[in-house]
Amino acid sequence: MIASEYARKWRYGPGIGPAPGARPGLGVPAAFLVLVFLTAPAALAQTYTVTINPTLNDLDVRIDHVARTDMLVVRLTNATEQRIRCRLSFDAAPQTPRRSSVNLRPGRTEQSVFRATRKWFSVNVDVVCELATGT
Repeated sequence: MIASEYARKWRYGPGIGPAPGARPGLGVPAAFLVLVFLTAPAALAQTYTVTINPTLNDLDVRIDHVARTDMLVVRLTNATEQRIRCRLSFDAAPQTPRRSSVNLRPGRTEQSVFRATRKWFSVNVDVVCELATGT
């Protein structure tokens, strides 16, 4: 008797089959799915280096970064008594470079987010901060 005939008799007819109340086993497929779901985050995890090149012009600015798999978050904290403006240039080849700017009031923290559109291995961030002019 081949497996398909056995399965048909087990499903549709009494007699041949597992013990009463037993369910068909999901051993191998279920174990495979559990293995895939447990290892998927590790397989999709991406490690990359972050290089920050600050030009702070004697301003007291703290720069922190949070490297996630699909994005890089750069947090800037202004510890001066004046408003400042920081320009950020992100370069993560093979992605298109991106620029952004952040205005920081005294004592405040703001962030700039750079999202991955392709796989990256290193990200260079140029940060240039200067006193804000105007109102």
